[in-house]
Order: sequence, then structure tokens, then C-alpha cells
Amino acid sequence: MPARILTVAGSDSGGGAGIEADIKTIERLGGYAMAAVTAVTAQNTQGVHGIWPLPPEAISRQIEVVAQDIGVDAAKCGMLGDAEAVRAVGAALRALPDVPLVVDPVMRAKGGDRLLAASAEATLREDILPLAWLVTPNLPEVEALTGASTDTRAGREEAARRLVALGARAALVKGGHGVEEEIEDLLFDGRTFTAYRGQRLQTRHTHGTGCTLSAAIATGLGQHLELAQAVERAISYVRAAIARAPGLGSGHGPLDHHAGQPAWTEAFTR
Repeated sequence: MPARILTVAGSDSGGGAGIEADIKTIERLGGYAMAAVTAVTAQNTQGVHGIWPLPPEAISRQIEVVAQDIGVDAAKCGMLGDAEAVRAVGAALRALPDVPLVVDPVMRAKGGDRLLAASAEATLREDILPLAWLVTPNLPEVEALTGASTDTRAGREEAARRLVALGARAALVKGGHGVEEEIEDLLFDGRTFTAYRGQRLQTRHTHGTGCTLSAAIATGLGQHLELAQAVERAISYVRAAIARAPGLGSGHGPLDHHAGQPAWTEAFTR
């Protein structure tokens, strides 16, 4: 039986991020994907053109019925939208205390559009971070959540410690928003730091990288990988997906979630 992975996030009509990216990732890595949609967005590679949040009770009910019938081996949450949605998701996930949860604290889209209300940031810290087996913020999100400077390695280590002090079991401080030629993603498991390094890929096709990474890590945890193994595999997968991006759209384009896997159609056109 495949690992049953639940994603709680917004829908991206462009297919590059959110629920759509998560489902592609989970299935590519061998899991069975389930989804609780928090909001519908009108998006393309140029930006977010509209957001329609779902009622909190609709979000929590999606989580509840999936867990009751199909079961959940691991979960991730991404775009939550506002404080009411954050509280609803927190309440629903607290009913699944033994399920590994990866929290991607989505605050802004790649183009800068706000996806989490400023008034909901404190609620996210209080209701969701204490449930996280791993939190995966980028550098701007780290600074918003902890107040720590991320200009130096020491600052990023301090930020990771603060995230764990807020209740998360572990933190992965992602370095993609930095300026260094070599990207460093820094994992803190509450005791030790592990650094994952790779050369920056020069491309505009990076839409949905955070969603993809967190979904990939959750899938690994649901498949009983150790945290460090799940993170390492997820980072490798994201790099492959960026390197093979199909070049769609005129803005921040999507990744190749097949990551080199031949399409089924090729088997019938040789």
C-alpha cells in the first residue's frame, strides 16, 4: 500500500504551485495524494490575479473525512490564507497527533503577492508551528516568524533555534532567497545542524519550489524515511525538477514534476 499523504493548501490554477504541485510531487515519489483545499486562486506565471478563501468549516471537514476513511501517513500544509483558516486547520490536525506534519509557512507568492494575511502570522506561530515535525521557511519567512537576521550563517542557525523554541520539532531554513552562488539549506533537528549545499541554477522557472519541497519531504516521512534522508531526497528531486523545467509561461515558470520520467505517451509513439 502506498503512503497516504495529505496536502492542505491553496489551489493554483496555473498548476505550478499549491495543491496541484503537491499532488504531482507526491504521486511522482510513490505516495497516494489527498487534498484539503484552503482557497482557490487565479494564478499564472506572471502572478496571482485573485484569491477566494474557502469557509473554515469546509477546510476542516475535508481533513476529517479523509482521515476517518482513508487514513493519513503524513501531511503537509502550505497556503492557509487567514487566521480563521489557520485555526480550523490547527484544530483538525491536532486530532492527528501521530501523523508527521511538514509546515511550509506560505506568506507570499513568487511574484510577491501576499498569501497569508499579516494578522494571521501570530496565529500561525501559535496554532500550527507547535504541531510541526518540520517547518520549511524561506529566508523572508524566517525573518517574519522569528525576527532573526538571516544575512549570516550564525543568524540562520539562531533563526532555526527560535523556530524549534516556538514548538516545531525541527526546522529547515531554505537558502534559495539568498544571494550566494552556492545555496545552503540548513536543517536543525533540535540538537544538531545538517547543511545541504548545491550550486544555484540560473533560471526563472522556480514557481512552486517551496510547495514541491515540503510535499516531497512529507512523502518521505510517510514512507518511513528518517528526517535527514527525506530532506536530502526532496532537495535532490527539486533540483532535478528545476533543471528540467519545461519553460512554460512568460514569468516565473513551473518545474518539471516528472523530473526526467518519460511520459506514458512515449511508450505508444515509438
